[in-house]
Amino acid sequence: MATVPALLNPPSFLSPKPPERRTAISLPNPFLTLPLRPPHRRSFFRLQRRVLATRPIASSVKEHLGRLSKTWSDVMSLNHWVVRDYDRLVKSVNILEPEIKRLSDEQLSAKTEEFRGRLRQGETLAHIQAEAFAVVREAARRKLGMRHFDVQIIGGAVLHDGSIAEMKTGEGKTLVSTLAAYLNALSGEGVHVVTVNDYLAQRDAEWMGCVHRFLGLSVGLIQRGMKSSERRSNYGCDITYTNNSELGFDYLRDNLARNSGQLVMRWPKPFHFAIVDEVDSVLIDDGRNPLLISGQASEDAARYPVAAKVAELLVQGLHYKVVLKDNSVELTEEGIALAETALDTNDLWDENDPWARFVMNALKAKEFYRRNVEYIVRDGKALIINELTGRIEEKKRWSEGIHQAVEAKEGLKIQADSVVVAQITYQSLFKLYPKLSGMTGTAKTEEKEFLKMFQTPVIEVPTNLPNIRKDLPIQAFASARGKWEHVRQEVAHMFTLGRPVLVGTTSVENSEHLCDLLKEWNIPHNVLNARPKYAAKEAEVVAQAGRKYAITISTNMAGRGTDIILGGNPKMLAKEILEDHLLSSLTQEAPNVEVDGEAISQKVLSKIKVGSSSAALLAKTALMAKYVHKSEGKTWTYQKAKSLISEAVELSQSMDLKEIEKLAHEEAEMYPLGPTIALTYLSVLKDSEVHCSCEGAEVKKLGGLHVIGTSLHESRRIDNQLRGRAGRQGDPGSTRFMVSLQDEMFQKFDLDTEWAVRLISKITNDEDVPIEGQAVVKQLLSLQINVEKFFFAIRKNLVEFDEVLEVQRKHVYDLRQLILTGDSESCSQHVIQYMQAVVDEIVSGNVDPLMHPRRWSLGKLLNEFTSIAGKQLDGVTEDALLKSLGQLHEVGSIDIDNFFLPNLPRPPNSFRGIRRKSSSLRRWLAICSDDLTMNGKYRTTINLLRKYLGDVLIASYLNAIQESGYDDAYVKEIERAILVKTLDCFWRDHLINMNRLSSAVNVRSFGHRNPLEEYKIDGCRFFISMLSATRRLTVESVLRYWSSPSESQELFFS
Repeated sequence: MATVPALLNPPSFLSPKPPERRTAISLPNPFLTLPLRPPHRRSFFRLQRRVLATRPIASSVKEHLGRLSKTWSDVMSLNHWVVRDYDRLVKSVNILEPEIKRLSDEQLSAKTEEFRGRLRQGETLAHIQAEAFAVVREAARRKLGMRHFDVQIIGGAVLHDGSIAEMKTGEGKTLVSTLAAYLNALSGEGVHVVTVNDYLAQRDAEWMGCVHRFLGLSVGLIQRGMKSSERRSNYGCDITYTNNSELGFDYLRDNLARNSGQLVMRWPKPFHFAIVDEVDSVLIDDGRNPLLISGQASEDAARYPVAAKVAELLVQGLHYKVVLKDNSVELTEEGIALAETALDTNDLWDENDPWARFVMNALKAKEFYRRNVEYIVRDGKALIINELTGRIEEKKRWSEGIHQAVEAKEGLKIQADSVVVAQITYQSLFKLYPKLSGMTGTAKTEEKEFLKMFQTPVIEVPTNLPNIRKDLPIQAFASARGKWEHVRQEVAHMFTLGRPVLVGTTSVENSEHLCDLLKEWNIPHNVLNARPKYAAKEAEVVAQAGRKYAITISTNMAGRGTDIILGGNPKMLAKEILEDHLLSSLTQEAPNVEVDGEAISQKVLSKIKVGSSSAALLAKTALMAKYVHKSEGKTWTYQKAKSLISEAVELSQSMDLKEIEKLAHEEAEMYPLGPTIALTYLSVLKDSEVHCSCEGAEVKKLGGLHVIGTSLHESRRIDNQLRGRAGRQGDPGSTRFMVSLQDEMFQKFDLDTEWAVRLISKITNDEDVPIEGQAVVKQLLSLQINVEKFFFAIRKNLVEFDEVLEVQRKHVYDLRQLILTGDSESCSQHVIQYMQAVVDEIVSGNVDPLMHPRRWSLGKLLNEFTSIAGKQLDGVTEDALLKSLGQLHEVGSIDIDNFFLPNLPRPPNSFRGIRRKSSSLRRWLAICSDDLTMNGKYRTTINLLRKYLGDVLIASYLNAIQESGYDDAYVKEIERAILVKTLDCFWRDHLINMNRLSSAVNVRSFGHRNPLEEYKIDGCRFFISMLSATRRLTVESVLRYWSSPSESQELFFS
């Protein structure tokens, strides 16, 4: 049914004609392959015949030996035996399958309650694992038409065991997640399935959620822009789909909440089990950048444009030096002098007029933050481009004034400077899960890092069908111009064959450069990068990327979430046909290229020939759409019309055909446009499936998808992700990487490439000639591994430093949640504990158990206590206190319930009732048992002094509350609000101090001191000081509040 153009010869519109392709000749020594122009034609063919005569035997032997070597290494690997161990589970699931198949839908759904009952009776998840997996497999077969392969059962078991499952692209990781998610959700403690973006979270929640909902589990979805009530409801579900950033920010926001009603996660245990999709991207690639919640600071925004002008005056090399791999700049003496002259200041680092930070940030924005590479400008805003996925990060901003410096460089409106109020790294976030697992196509190269940081092994799950993809040798070029020219020639050659091509680039800039090169030769292609006009058509572009003659240029393909199917994706193509036929009938509005995307190039793609029934349905639906549009007065925007079609497509996937037909044919006042579109879609889908199947078979015969990488990335994983786009599910395919010695990676890390330049110059004078061979590949990969080690060291350093903050964060956040979610007495207990702690600090700082009280600093002690407690000990002098302590030392026994120091004021009688008396007694026992006071002759005297002053402070506080006349509920809310506000205030300041410390502590390495150890010591000291200051301010605040509640209301709650 498909009509395909016959393009056996190069298309006539390839103008000008590409230059003659260079032929590769193998040289025996060194082992290099040099593309050279052919010699005399006759002698060349003679040489070629001799080479071809010996090649089949040699290549056959080499290929056979390679297979034997690979098989032997597989058998000897630990991974092989781990996977074999899972075969027993697979056999158990397969044995149960016929029995499960015989169950009705109701009986199958009832299995969930049966499993939960068995767990309540003492069975473990291991007891029900095989049966639960069999139930999920059958549910997926009935609801999705997809049955888990045996290797997918292994993948599910790997996830359930808290490991990382490495599964190649196209092996069905999304379906695998349903097994472990269902099994672990049976406990009722919640499972989080974490993806890398909102689109994938929504897709998986709707798609895989069908299986879980069919089995009686609740499925939640977290999306950007949701209200707190929606988030709370979705986190309360058995299985919640979310993306990594939303999860992290929800955790941080919950720990900034002012009351328990603002919490959205499952407190006190928000984390139970997580399945992280693209786990290497989340935990390793994004691991360098902590999640931050910022508040506005009072920095002067006017300084940034001035600093940007100064940065334009400064010249690299003369006024400042650049270190690319560290993204750092250093001003020279000449640069400092010029900057100070331009800014009319005597010192850039003057504390009263600080310009250094602004100038340094302006230079960083100038050198390291490039438009269309690190960010794009849209609607007057500088939007960050994720270097790993190529997507726009609309909600993210660079910290420490960098984003403001970029805005100043571009002449944009400068948003307020920010100060960190909460932060966490992804490593620390996911360590909060008692059980963590992940899925990815590329994790084995980073297995050591996962084991070291998360104690999580990587298990390589076998493919369902053998991988027959051909990875061609890397080609190295001396110049970038030669590389791009060769990429264009390779694309043109594949295009004449009809093979689909995917070209991976590292930036928006590079993708558009190649786009211009292909336009010069009139080669039709599609572009996928961060620009809105391209990003809006992402799903459609990927759906077309496996079709015959399709050329796709894309920035990084990690996390795209859609497989490239040879012959095309029938579901997406069917939807495109609907839109082509119906949008003009539904709306008169033209699409906005910046919002709706640029039209996809389909110049040479074969047209899908729809059947007569589909054509009739399309005509009927278009006529109905026109009638609804005119007669019912409905006017839709272009976006609303597209949404209407999308909703109808979703309807076709979620309902049975008979139900849709019933809705489409039942008589009603309103025309059933949605059900009619759904029926039309199902009909067109059948035609699309036939077409894509036929075209897919043709593409396979041609060799499948050809992937071209235009640069080595900073990690082999990213390169492998790109390679993995070809050869999915046993399909044929090939990959080729072309790199230039002028590529950013070699320049940025100042890698030694002189050996390659010298090698090329010895062989040929043409710098555009590629070199390929084992020696070159080995050298290039060794450089790439050095880059990986550099970034691993950064991540390791970040984790080690963050571990210090992680312990402190856990203490503060646990304390905060205890205050927010505790019972009515918990806040009062915290306040009383704080009061006793403040008294203890005052006493311990002014006494010595080894010396007589006359040598204590009693005057200072009284002054400090009076500054907090007010007039409670008015009239008590140093001598009076000394005399009282002396009498106390001679007393034989003490009634602790009615204790007070001789000749000193009695505490108010506020410890009436069993509850308050028992609380006072517990406090005394805690004083006696702690190690705050050292052993000595006067230890008991000091403890009694602590008890007396604590009683005075606490009793006066309780007395003030009683005299205020407010009820207990109001008192608790005031206490809770003051506790939380004070803790937040000091925690925010502590984060600022810790960030400054982490930046400054590296300098101490020059004094032969370990920066990490110095950070731990100073960080611990800072934290102890923060807790002490928090307690003291809290005590002062509650005492001040109850001394005059009406005046304090505005002070504390404005």
